[in-house]
Amino acid sequence: MIFLSDFLRADVVDVQQRTVGKVRDLIVRMGDPYPTVIALAVRGHAAPATIDWSVVRAWENREISLGVTAADLKEHEPVPEEVWLGRDVLDKQIVDTDGRRVVRVNDLQLQQSNGSVLLVGVDIGTRGLLRRLNAEHVGRRLRRLTGGDLPQRLISWDAVDTLHSDERSVKLRISHRKLSKMHPADIAEIVGQLGGRDREAIFASLDDEIAADTLEESSEEVQAQILSRLDDERAADILEAMSPDEAADLLADLPEERREQLIAKMEADEAQDVEELLAYGEDTAGGLMTTEYVAIPASLTAAEAIDRLRELEPDAESIYYVYVIDEDERLLGVLSLRDLIVAQPTTPIADLMIKRVIAVPVDARPEDVAGVIAKYNLLAVPVVDDDDRIQGIVTIDDALDTVMPAGMKRRARAL
Repeated sequence: MIFLSDFLRADVVDVQQRTVGKVRDLIVRMGDPYPTVIALAVRGHAAPATIDWSVVRAWENREISLGVTAADLKEHEPVPEEVWLGRDVLDKQIVDTDGRRVVRVNDLQLQQSNGSVLLVGVDIGTRGLLRRLNAEHVGRRLRRLTGGDLPQRLISWDAVDTLHSDERSVKLRISHRKLSKMHPADIAEIVGQLGGRDREAIFASLDDEIAADTLEESSEEVQAQILSRLDDERAADILEAMSPDEAADLLADLPEERREQLIAKMEADEAQDVEELLAYGEDTAGGLMTTEYVAIPASLTAAEAIDRLRELEPDAESIYYVYVIDEDERLLGVLSLRDLIVAQPTTPIADLMIKRVIAVPVDARPEDVAGVIAKYNLLAVPVVDDDDRIQGIVTIDDALDTVMPAGMKRRARAL
């Protein structure tokens, strides 16, 4: 195997075997699936500071042989996509998207391919550190005395996503597309392992929907820090993409001035939903509920109700049940999506619905709401006011949050 540490501080000799300097760094051009080495950074007075890789003839035993004389060497012309491996990647944090964790780069694995040298992997193990100290063989010998060996801990570069909050590392312009394909709960777990600037870098690269889902899966501490670093427009866009109850919970923990700033930047409909939820006490059914639910009039047929659902395009969370209301939004009945789909198209909704609806008042305690959901084996329960008008629904995941230990809440959502 070839590693970056095999090149660092190696002697550079010209075609006449005259030493022109020592390798300071390797420069790669970023690309898919693997970056390609395009230049050497050299320390020494007999050569330019950077040399094109095309003049390298061979390398072995910590010596790089050039195919030209020192007098013929020319300065490498930088390109926008280039990155210095030692300066910009070594010792930096990266995201292992396969292992769903944040790791530190101890060395970088290189490989020859069709006359080029590619960056193919990242060494995150102890052997990488020892190799850089020229002590790998000593470390392995000592480890064998105890009956074992130092394992190689390598990550393929195509499973790596970079963090680029460091000013010198900003040229690592990978779009975080690998990270954005992960489950939001996994992204949230990774974000929780990072510092503030790295968290900001990741959120800046995610689209609003994924950023919203990731924020919902994050701890309150991370949520507050992310919102404090985002500008008002971006924060408002993410809040709009969140479910109203999650957005309201997040905003409730912010200082009043900041909360009002963000609500003012949100679209009118989303802002109104959030403000309505903020009016309820945190420890009540009203504080737990979401206003995203499906309600239809009792005058529709099954076919008309399905057409209405197509128009509304409800999300997965709000389609557990379809609620039936009168013209004053009083709750008359409920039916499951399954019952609606299998019914004859001309069947009136009034004949399909369950008229005795299990519901909770807006001031019900969270423990009581969770108890109702558990007792009647529900996926969601409607919340009604004193006149039986539906105000929202509490879904099973939000109800479970009230009775689960804090450490289990995000895992429950992921399930």
